[in-house]
Amino acid sequence: MQFPHFEEMRQTATPGSQEQDMSTLNVSKRQRKLLKTSPPISHTKNNSSTSSSSSSPSSSSSVSSSSASGSFFPDMQEARRKLMKEVCAKYKSSISKTITQHHVKNLFVEDKYKLLYCQVPKAGCSNWKRTLMVLAGQARNAQSIKHDTVHDGQHVKRLDLFSHPEIMRRLETYTKIIFVREPLERMVSAYRDKFENPNIYYHSSFGIPIISKYRANPSSEALKTGDGVTFKEFVQYLLDVHRPVGMDIHWEQMNQLCNPCLINYDFIGKFENMKEESNFVLRLSGAPPNITLPSFKDRNPNDMRTSVQITEKYFSQVSMLERQRVYDFYYMDYLMFNYSKPFKDLY
Repeated sequence: MQFPHFEEMRQTATPGSQEQDMSTLNVSKRQRKLLKTSPPISHTKNNSSTSSSSSSPSSSSSVSSSSASGSFFPDMQEARRKLMKEVCAKYKSSISKTITQHHVKNLFVEDKYKLLYCQVPKAGCSNWKRTLMVLAGQARNAQSIKHDTVHDGQHVKRLDLFSHPEIMRRLETYTKIIFVREPLERMVSAYRDKFENPNIYYHSSFGIPIISKYRANPSSEALKTGDGVTFKEFVQYLLDVHRPVGMDIHWEQMNQLCNPCLINYDFIGKFENMKEESNFVLRLSGAPPNITLPSFKDRNPNDMRTSVQITEKYFSQVSMLERQRVYDFYYMDYLMFNYSKPFKDLY
């Protein structure tokens, strides 16, 4: 489903301005940052080109006003979707095009505003689920919804629980949304959240087998509790083709979670620009203007948010080869969602 407003906005663009160089446009600092996440025309592993597209956006960066956003966001979305299709055609053309319940298990449904949201943990998914609950009338505001309530499986409907005809009907007629994040930053955020803070489930289910396999001479206490998994041990586990315990949604590749080569997403948002892009898509969906995506951090609120600098600090603890292999592990996410190489020594 295409947002009905996109074509209307695009008609206001200056003719021939779709592929201008960013330096020739009158853009705000915020929009310049957004443009940097717009996809290039082509993308190869050895030589990644970077071009951006826009159509005479207004100098204001507020997305609550249609005059401010102009054709900027619709054209950015068109470019992101175009890149997605190109990468899928190049690397995933042989996959089956049959959509099963397994492919939509991470999509959540909001029927009133006809939204399908694919959850990507560590990319704002808790606050997006809160917003879906508010849109459905299950809560007055997102701030009042506790973290455990968001994820208890009782309040936000999963698409895979519907019959196949109902799944396909919603995929064909609802607005499909995904928000993504810089892959290594997301991976470090997941490690910090699950292994550096108290978490009985992750320490026992993942920590114990990770310590057992990758730590030389582990203490009996570590083997009992699973506490204290180091970042290097976590990287060893991630890269091991014979992992002692399976993958987890918090560090699984984003393209594996949301299957963008099977599901034609209408809106591809970036965590790095969450406020602007989420509020833009909410307005386009017809949500009331008082409903916006919350920005609070409810788990381990005293921890600093994982940033580029924090990510670099953690990856300084592993070898150059391990950094390369982790990048390779998430390489398809880097291609599909147009993120730059995180380290200069990567190839």
